[in-house]
Amino acid sequence: MVAAVRTGDAMSVLDGRAVISGAGQSQIGRRLERDGLELTLEACLRALDHAGLTAAGIDGVATYPGAFAPDPGFTGAGAYDVIGALGIRARWFLGAMETAGQLGPLADACMAVATGMADHVLFFRSVWESTAQAGRGRGSVLAGGEQGRHRAEGFHQWLAPYGAISAANWIALAAQRYVHEYGLTREQLAQVPLNARRNAALNPSAIYRAPLTLDDYLAARIISTPFCLYDCDVPCDGATAIVISRREATTGLRQDPLTVRSLGTGMYERNTWDQRPDLTTMAAHDAAHTLWERTHLRPADVDIAQLYDGFSYLTLQWLEALGFCERGEAGRFVQDGERISRTGELPLNTSGGQLSGGRLHGVGFLHEACLQLWGQAGDRQVPGSPAIAAVAAGGGPVAGCLLLSRDG
Repeated sequence: MVAAVRTGDAMSVLDGRAVISGAGQSQIGRRLERDGLELTLEACLRALDHAGLTAAGIDGVATYPGAFAPDPGFTGAGAYDVIGALGIRARWFLGAMETAGQLGPLADACMAVATGMADHVLFFRSVWESTAQAGRGRGSVLAGGEQGRHRAEGFHQWLAPYGAISAANWIALAAQRYVHEYGLTREQLAQVPLNARRNAALNPSAIYRAPLTLDDYLAARIISTPFCLYDCDVPCDGATAIVISRREATTGLRQDPLTVRSLGTGMYERNTWDQRPDLTTMAAHDAAHTLWERTHLRPADVDIAQLYDGFSYLTLQWLEALGFCERGEAGRFVQDGERISRTGELPLNTSGGQLSGGRLHGVGFLHEACLQLWGQAGDRQVPGSPAIAAVAAGGGPVAGCLLLSRDG
């Protein structure tokens, strides 16, 4: 582990002014049959209590993707809903879909507090896909229309005739290209979900906590080659909320502030699942490039990594994009599972991620990073007082990432 960040270190373009002062989550589970707004408000109130604030102290709200819901249960609430329900007098607010992945509005919130537009911004992400899609499956995204008929439009019109309506199909094609180029094996890919399950066993909120072996993984049904069931995240119901504060406004709050040291928000190529010139890269590489441009910290400084695992292959992409290993080496980097274990060189997805913890759509990784840096992760706490965390969300066409540090 590295020592706590030194005062003289570079603070990125934010100059240390944007910090995280509280974090909270709602109940998390499968088919909770609870309203999405109810879950959202539960997470928000827990985050406020954790920070030592009330709704009266919040003057900003940010969320992804806003009230827009392309699939059933994709969002539980928008910014307007939370502002109205909690009686927030917002000096600044944002609900956005076209942004740097799920963390895009958080990046905007950091800039809002850094420039004085708000003192405390409540950032949240909520989903209730498990309840909303119960009995219909993920294929329900095309199940509308008279007598169940629906005409696919846009991107889907080229995919629906072949049954390729899931991101599992689209990302699997990219993963197959990577397998061809770099020789990734199923045994190597398995280490991401196996590590997630080991960590989830220590997380009382995780959806799947039962032991998972390599034999279990290899025997599981294939969803879309090379992905089997355990390579795909678990739809669930739940919400996460984070309080982003202006550093000067945190005096007297309950938690020591965590500094947002850099933001990765780049998009250098088209918003596409399948048209990048190099199909062994993704938007994660664009976001990661801008992250390291904005700080003097390097990959070797990072103590823990919470990296998006909507599908296991996306985590390997993030490991390479963020420079934790060389291009084409991610499979070998994780292959024995030791390096990414909770006691390893780079503890990875310590809550169980989305593969076992539940698909909280990216922001759950930030919540876990905060708990780890505050030393509040309970039985799954990484030893050695981690000081710097990398957090990444998104995969395929859009992505965002950040570096977070404990300063004390």
